Amino acid sequence: MATKDHALQSDIAKMKTETDGSFKRADASFRNTIEKGGHFEPELGKNNLISGHLAPSDPHPTAPDRYHLYVSYACPVTVVSPRMGAQGWPFANVDPFPDTDVDPLYHAEHVKDLYIKADPEYIGRFTVPVLWDKKTHTIVNNESSEIIRIFNTAFNHLIPPEKAALDYYPTNLREQIDELNAWIYPNINNGVYRAGFATSQEAYQKAVVEVFEALDRVERHLAGKDYLVGDKLTEADIRLWVTIIRFDPVYVGHFKCNFRTIRDGYPAIHKWMQKLYWNNSAFQSSTNFEHIKTHYYWSHTQV
Repeated sequence: MATKDHALQSDIAKMKTETDGSFKRADASFRNTIEKGGHFEPELGKNNLISGHLAPSDPHPTAPDRYHLYVSYACPVTVVSPRMGAQGWPFANVDPFPDTDVDPLYHAEHVKDLYIKADPEYIGRFTVPVLWDKKTHTIVNNESSEIIRIFNTAFNHLIPPEKAALDYYPTNLREQIDELNAWIYPNINNGVYRAGFATSQEAYQKAVVEVFEALDRVERHLAGKDYLVGDKLTEADIRLWVTIIRFDPVYVGHFKCNFRTIRDGYPAIHKWMQKLYWNNSAFQSSTNFEHIKTHYYWSHTQV
């Protein structure tokens, strides 16, 4: 029997853009959640989360050996190598890059092996993060924004009260958080990719202008503030952080988002970023600049 060719799913160098040269990110395919009474029950010692060590995950620790992050240190984790080649994200047994781990469950060589194990007919890209269920041997979710919310509340009854009390999506701030996410994600988080992966001048120009218009808007919003919403750390800060911490080291040069740097062009954003990094150990301990720079500059040969 012929082996199925997964090159278009695993090799980012073969990624296609739209006919106008613009980059359109495909939606995540696995969108289940973990909840009492649901198909995926919150239990101890059952699930894993797989991801790359490119930015911090939600700093809300879950109980050991229940949900296993294959990327950062928010809960038990497995970190993949940043050198994403033709076969996609590799584990340490294939590419022993520093601070990279072997898959502890199946000794898989690449993240794609887990996708195929979950669904042999899967046709999407082999992305991270991945929240893996050890009991049913499948993927629960591979959408980072939803995984953040799963970790925020799903295990509160199983973890120490002081951890359960941490709430990054509080009811009284949800409307404000959702409003910010609605324009920060497409214009900044995904905007840098739309600029970097564009294959026409028109698509690049549109995307890069929108990136900096949104950064200008964030700069005004953060003036005199330590956090985006209210006077506390929320999901909105976590989601913006993952792009801002990578902006100067990677996106300015690699993705040509070079109108201004964060360091020199956005004092309020820069101060906000510094305070998160130095005042909250979850941000500093789960940020590995060697992984960040290696992934983008080593893996994206087409840029």
